[in-house]
Amino acid sequence: MSRFDHRKYQRPPRVTGFTRTWPEREITRAPIWVSEDLRDGNQALLEPMTVAQKQKMWKLLMDIGIKEVMIGFPSASQHDYDFVRWLIEEDQIPDDVTIAALTQCRDHLIDKTFESLEGVSRAIIHLYNSTSTIQRERVFEMDQDGIIDIAVKGTQRVKQNAAARPGVHWRLEYSPESFSQTETDFAVRICEAVMDVWGPTPDDRIIFNLPNTVEQVGPHHHADQIEYFCQHIKNRDSVIVSVHTHNDRGGALAAAELAMLAGAERVEGCLLGNGERTGNMDIVVLAMNLYGMGVDPELDLSDPDEIIKVVHECTGIPLHPRHPWVGELVYTAFSGSHQDAIRKSLRKQGEDEPWQVAYLPIDPRDIGRDYQAVIRVNSQSGKGGMAFLLERDYGINLPRWMMLALAPHVQRESEKVTGELGSAAIRSLLFQHFDRQAPISLVDYSVRRAGEGQKVSVTLSEDGDQFTLEGQGNGPLSAFVHAWNEYTGDEIAIADYAEHALSTGSDADAIAFVQLKSDTTRIPAVAEDADTLSASMKAIISAINLSRETDETGQRGGLTALAG
Repeated sequence: MSRFDHRKYQRPPRVTGFTRTWPEREITRAPIWVSEDLRDGNQALLEPMTVAQKQKMWKLLMDIGIKEVMIGFPSASQHDYDFVRWLIEEDQIPDDVTIAALTQCRDHLIDKTFESLEGVSRAIIHLYNSTSTIQRERVFEMDQDGIIDIAVKGTQRVKQNAAARPGVHWRLEYSPESFSQTETDFAVRICEAVMDVWGPTPDDRIIFNLPNTVEQVGPHHHADQIEYFCQHIKNRDSVIVSVHTHNDRGGALAAAELAMLAGAERVEGCLLGNGERTGNMDIVVLAMNLYGMGVDPELDLSDPDEIIKVVHECTGIPLHPRHPWVGELVYTAFSGSHQDAIRKSLRKQGEDEPWQVAYLPIDPRDIGRDYQAVIRVNSQSGKGGMAFLLERDYGINLPRWMMLALAPHVQRESEKVTGELGSAAIRSLLFQHFDRQAPISLVDYSVRRAGEGQKVSVTLSEDGDQFTLEGQGNGPLSAFVHAWNEYTGDEIAIADYAEHALSTGSDADAIAFVQLKSDTTRIPAVAEDADTLSASMKAIISAINLSRETDETGQRGGLTALAG
């Protein structure tokens, strides 16, 4: 048998005995967010956080708006113990924030946990013990009743410690550890045994946290488990159902979202997905998922770069550039078709209408990202990308026929550098290939009305010699072309034309594009100047000069050389 053999694994049994309703529901509000960064996230690090790093992480969590924070395992770690004492003694816990401390169902650990919390005004004691079939049979060698007895005795010890410390609002969170590998009816049974000891009420609810400790089932299966639990647990109005999903199969986020549909009101996770093995559920991504659906996440994620910076400083873990919502390249398009769709959508997006921009699920500006990184040009890019960059950074609006003419030059250059081209490089290519103010150059011109048309007098220079052309037409440009044709014997015409004022990024105030034609030949050109008419005159001259250049095959351009 091959070592890589799927037959050594088995499909989990389906959850039965309940009515599945979660597929028909919608998420309409944020869950109770619980940060596990200082506990689960910390214990997963090669080098656990120092107290100073934990203090930095705590400040970040407070700035974001997390209201419940698991601060660690103070009965098992001196760093955790010292950090809890710092929080309490230095009055670092805001009035609307509750800390939670984790402990196993062992008397001395429970006692030390309460000791670490002396002076707190409210806290959650998070009690847990393993309940899965594998843990019961292969680790503890106990039956279900034996496992329940551990949970009940642990709850009794917590209750005794709480009673000895009146004036503090103590809340209990109980986790049937490895819930997702536990028979669901047994999970209900052990939680109800804990509930009987603690005695929750609708005004002071118990938290049942149902961990997907090792993700071995699909998110849909996990949602079934949660809904079964919600439908079968007694005194449901006295219970907060919480989930803690891991990413072993890559489904932690989906499992948490579907669990919310199935009835979970509270979600534990870490910022940016840190955690054991493949990580915990990513609070930032789930919150942004809600935000992108029009649901208030009740967290302030407007500065993700600060979140990324602090998490990296505290964990040593860099962020992948394609990390959902906040990665460096998430709002960047290199694909030509994507760029074109984004550019056109942004032009049509109204300020007061719902966000509707292709390939951008949210407005990047909402989270502190501007449009500088939205479109970047490389050899995979197309016309839309380079046009977007020129418009954004220089106020240059390329007509479509100029996009088509410029695109091959941009692609060749990006292939040559084997990387990205910035807007400055693209602008340089535009003028390098399509602006020629020599050998013929504009010296001066004048325009006057002539009946229903206009007359122009244009003084040009070639190789130091000046000459003046005069012509008449519907406008100054057609008059200039008429004068040129009369003088040279050419038969050129303006096939297309565009001009506009420039607002940014250029020494000139106006730019003009012209496409001259002679028979079947078309020559695109560009020029800048202080005003649109001067720029337009120069663009025509640019096209004439380009027409006289020898191409790569040794052939002249499509227009004749200057006569005389």
